[in-house]
Amino acid sequence: MEYGFYPLAWLFFIYSFAGWVLETAQAAVVHKKFMNRGFINLPLCPIYGTVAVSFALFLQELTHTWFFLFLGGMILSAFVELISGKLLEAIFHRKWWDYSNQKFQFEGYICLKYSILWGLFGVLCMKLLNPLVLRLGALFPPLVGEIVVWVLIALFAVDFISSAAAVAQMKVRLGRIDEIGDGLGVLTDRLGNALTRRIQRRMVKAYPNLQVEKLLEERRARAQQKTGEKVFAEGCGFYKLTLLFFIGAFLGDIVETIFCYVTAGVLMSRSSVVYGPFSIVWGLGAVLLTAILYRWRDKSDRYIFVVGTVLGGAYEYVCSVFTELVFGTVFWDYSKIPFNLGGRINLLYCFFWGIAAVVWLKVVYPRLSALIEKIPMRPGVIITWVLVVFMIFNMIVSSLAMARYVERNTVADPGTGPLAQLLDERFPDERMERIYPNAIIVDD
Repeated sequence: MEYGFYPLAWLFFIYSFAGWVLETAQAAVVHKKFMNRGFINLPLCPIYGTVAVSFALFLQELTHTWFFLFLGGMILSAFVELISGKLLEAIFHRKWWDYSNQKFQFEGYICLKYSILWGLFGVLCMKLLNPLVLRLGALFPPLVGEIVVWVLIALFAVDFISSAAAVAQMKVRLGRIDEIGDGLGVLTDRLGNALTRRIQRRMVKAYPNLQVEKLLEERRARAQQKTGEKVFAEGCGFYKLTLLFFIGAFLGDIVETIFCYVTAGVLMSRSSVVYGPFSIVWGLGAVLLTAILYRWRDKSDRYIFVVGTVLGGAYEYVCSVFTELVFGTVFWDYSKIPFNLGGRINLLYCFFWGIAAVVWLKVVYPRLSALIEKIPMRPGVIITWVLVVFMIFNMIVSSLAMARYVERNTVADPGTGPLAQLLDERFPDERMERIYPNAIIVDD
């Protein structure tokens, strides 16, 4: 089943509403009172809709294999939960949910019990619920259905912006209270409009961890710990992760090039972009492994190997599906390697991801981290942002060049506009095939 924009939007809102009903009912049973457990004010829990859309996009090929469909649902939902939890904690410096008291949990964001439920939910969605939901959506006349979806999108956008404004004001409150004292806290409250304050009260009521007093206390405790001269890219923040992305992308490209030469006797490009030897898959992989496993870097090699194997396999599978959906091109195919899954991943390379995780966290990362922190503050910030601008430009040009390459090879009359002519001149088929020797255009 192919999913276009309208079906995906329909799935997102239906499952977001169902998730809100489930979360609210659970909170009512536990706390004996009604609580809106959503981040926004509408009766929607976007994380459920996001997971459902992810299932529809990335698990379609697994619908004929029950075990891998269940496993894929577990891994994909855990990934969405982990990223969502980390983003919310980065904003509030508090967990919105915490599974630390559960067995077999990871950083309090995910736990085995709920991951199993998510896996079962994935099987139920792909086998039964999605076709049913889409059939119900098809009962609307096409024009009415599209109007309903766009109205919901508009309401969701306005609600999300209002909630984000409430979050921003809560952070401003913390800053002002921290600077001018608790005695002027009332003045800060008056600066917010009634809607924003109502949203803040609802968030604090549903998630007691977000109380301003608790956030302020933790903020002051962190401030007291920061003494001495400031170090560039200290800890595991934006600047360090950005530089690690570039280092990982470069090293990944070099390692893959050497590996192909040693095993196949062929020297070929393994780059993901048209300018420079950078493998985006490896760069993002290095960032994800570091961000997720940073707190666990002192764990045993066996623990990191297992987590790296699972995360690496899931990450590579998602990247393969994503590039095929966006570019209509398959950049690697493991169909001829034993123990593969749809040609997208295979057991041997999953083990390689596990080994890479151990080597990265135990050997490479500590040394790179120390070297990065030796960079002076001002040059480090400038270098980082120059690299970010370069890579954004590089990825945009690479995407345009690949889209044009696919168009030239699949469309009878690919068109000859100014941009198309420029891309044809700078990135002809010969150059694209040299940069992406393993790219396979997928027929519709």
